[in-house]
Parts: sequence; C-alpha cells; structure tokens
Amino acid sequence: MIPRSIFTRSRGGAAAAGAVLVALLAAAGAGPVLAAPPPHVVVILVDDMGYGDPGAYNPASRIPTPNIDRLAAEGMRFTDAHAPGTLCHPSRYGLMTGRYPFRTDVSRWPTRPLIADGQVTLPSMLRDAGYATAMVGKWHLGFTEDGYDKPLRGGPVDRGFDSFFGIRASTDIPPYFYIRGDRAVTPPTASIEAHHTAGWEPNQGAFWRAGGISPDLNLSDVLPRFTDEAISVIERPRGAGKPLMLYLAYPAPHTPWLPSPAFAGKSGAGLYGDFLMMVDHEIGRVLAALASAKMLDQTLLVFASDNGPVWHPADVARFGHDSARGLRGMKSDAWEAGHRMPFIVRWPGTVRAGSVCDQTMSFTDVLATAADVVGKVLPADAGPDSFSLLPALKGGTSQRPPIVMQSGSGFMTIRSGRWKLIEGLGSGGFSKPSRIEPGPGDPAGQLYDLAADPAETTNRFAGEPDIVERLRAEMRRIVEAGRSR
Repeated sequence: MIPRSIFTRSRGGAAAAGAVLVALLAAAGAGPVLAAPPPHVVVILVDDMGYGDPGAYNPASRIPTPNIDRLAAEGMRFTDAHAPGTLCHPSRYGLMTGRYPFRTDVSRWPTRPLIADGQVTLPSMLRDAGYATAMVGKWHLGFTEDGYDKPLRGGPVDRGFDSFFGIRASTDIPPYFYIRGDRAVTPPTASIEAHHTAGWEPNQGAFWRAGGISPDLNLSDVLPRFTDEAISVIERPRGAGKPLMLYLAYPAPHTPWLPSPAFAGKSGAGLYGDFLMMVDHEIGRVLAALASAKMLDQTLLVFASDNGPVWHPADVARFGHDSARGLRGMKSDAWEAGHRMPFIVRWPGTVRAGSVCDQTMSFTDVLATAADVVGKVLPADAGPDSFSLLPALKGGTSQRPPIVMQSGSGFMTIRSGRWKLIEGLGSGGFSKPSRIEPGPGDPAGQLYDLAADPAETTNRFAGEPDIVERLRAEMRRIVEAGRSR
C-alpha cells in the first residue's frame, strides 16, 4: 500500500508553527490570527458532454460555451481527467464515494441503492466537517423503491445530503417525477408515449421512453427548474458561518435534447449543440447567483461531465463538429472518448487562473481532495480509490497509482503512465462493433501508447508483451486488493 502521507498534508508541524506565530503576534499587540474560513464547495456535473464540446477544450467547437470557458479561464483545466465509469450511474458512484464502480453491482440501481448505508460519501464527509449539504438534479444511484406513495430510502438525504430536489435517473428513463427529500412531489400517475426525432439515430434527439409521468412534470422544464432550485439553495440561510456544499447534477445534454426557443438553431451542431448552449446558459445563471450572494470568490467550484457524448462519426461529418476532439469512440466505450472528460476547478486565491494540469486523475479523487482542503483525514475504509489533487491545484504534483475503469459492456481498462490496456477487442460500449472475438493469431486485447497516439489508432498489444503483462499485474493487484489507496 502506498503510504497515505504521500497524498495528505502534514498538519502537526503546521499547527505548531501556527501556535508560535499566534503567540508572537499577540505579544506584539497584533491580536489573534484567524484561520481562513473553509471554501464553499460547488460541484456541477453535466451529462453526456464530450471532451471536445466546450470551447476551452476545442477552439474549433461549433457550440458556444462562454460560461464553461470562463471557468477554465479563471481556474485550472485538466486535460487527462477520467470518469470512473463510462455510463451515468457508475461515474456518479465513483464521484460520490471515491470507490471504483467495478467494486459493486451497479446494475441494481433501478430498484436498490448503490451506496451502502454508512458508507462515507463526499457530502457526508463535508457535513461532518461542518458544511450544509444540498443536492439538486439527477441522482441515478438508486433508491429502495416500493411504490411512489412511500418514502424513497437510500437516496441523497440518506447518504449525506441535508436536502435534495431532483429526479431518480435520466429524463429519458421513466417513471418521470420530481423528488423532494425522500418523497415524490407528485407520484407518476399519468403516462407518456415514447418519442423519437426524425433525422437522428434512435438514441439521439428529443428521445424519451414511454412510461409513467407525474402531472406536474414537463420534460422541457426540468433543466431550468433545477437551476431555479440551485439558486434557492444558494440564497437560503444556512446558520452561523456554515459553508455550503452544493452538488448540481444536470441531466443534460443527455437525451432528450430539448432546447428552449431562445437557443433553437443557434449553434453549429444541430439540436445537440443548441441544447448544450442552453446548459451553458443555466450554468451562467448559477455563477451569477453565487456572485450576487458574494460567494463566488470564496467557492471551490468543480465542473465536469459524467461520461462521453452520443455523437457518431456521421454527426461529425454532418456538422463539422467533433464532440470528442479527435478522441476515439463515444459514451460507454473503453476508448478515450468514453471516459476522458472536461474537468475544471475554479478556486480564486489557490488555483491559478488560466492554468492547465496534464496529470492523470479520476473523479474518485474528488473525495480525498475535498477532505484535504477541509483538513479531514479519511477513515481507512473510506475512499479506497481516492487521492488528493490539492498539491496539483496549488501548482505542484499530485501522485497517484494507475487508474482502473470498466466500460459499459464490462471491458476492464487500466491507464498507467503513457500506456493504456483494454482487456478485449472492440469498443466495449456503444460504438460498433462493441465486442470482437479474436481469431487465430489476433491479439486478445488492446494496448495504446497515449503519449504518441491519443486517438488510439495503433494497437501495440502483440508487439509489447512485457508491458501487457506488467499492466495486467498492476490491474490485478488493484482489483483484488479492494482498494488502491
């Protein structure tokens, strides 16, 4: 096991030095030295946005994203950040728990909670550190579902959040209804027919599935409604000096793509680009609310997407917009476009404006980073795959072992330095073919040198057997140990 001291700050020496400084200044009549208050923490997670969508990541993007670009200009842009899973629920599990999602059965989310009772989460850790914690948006980590006229247990308010307003999953997965706390605001007693958009693939456009829907929910209203709720959280009194932790999980630009009239036809990437412009606008509303509450410059703000886009090669050719900016694949894939994500941290006074970090990291690292920021030591059984990024945020280096991921169809993947190993042939996800059975003399998997070949065009598996065996051993060790921290 790598010693935890490598990834956390030493506090004993700093505390002793601080005590001496306080005594000297007090003796000189300078009065007591007050520690800086902890920052507010705001995590904004968007849904199914590609690495190449924001202008900050792709100058050739056909989608205007001024508010996301502003975050990058005023903060640190990570270029090698990875979702721990290539679908919505595994990625969110890793973000909330600091634990790789392959360590649990994520398939049970439709009827059972994915996060165990008592498991340390990002909000529970911050609540223990004195924060008021709130979530708005898409949960997608399961409830104990036994009818929608009963409490929905095992969700956000049972896993560390003081308050929750949102939906159980995506806005194309029924039943569709709002939840406040652990109760349906209005049960899904009505029904809605399935919908598809002409001219797009079946899982694109204004697509949703048939099922139950509550009479008070209109799918086109969900995105701005969540912004309204987030703003109300920001403006809500929190009690004496309590910092805020807000997790705003937008269910967009995931399908259905439902831009309001103000954005229709305004991008260069069709319905998808128009909807993403609307997402960016909603983020701008949140930033304005933080500024109005005089909180923005006292906030550690994290922005990311949960996994890759649903954007086909035909879409790139049709619109001249590359949602993955040259990375291979899309959502669900083991290839880079499935999991390499925009990841931006804005924290004035600590993170240098306009800085770029090229260190490899996983969303699981947010938990340990937040603990480091507020001076909490994680229990030994918490955040087993989480490592602090605080040194990197301050302009230094954050060391961590290789990252391990699992694709939508189950391909295990390890990234170690410049090398990436995928245990299987094919995309492992939505791109076709998803799986290829190796023939006689074919390699059993895929090995890419991402430093020389970020687009994963040349499979080096057959020519580098020593590297393949080393990566397999590293991955086996991380998987079998139950932890990498």
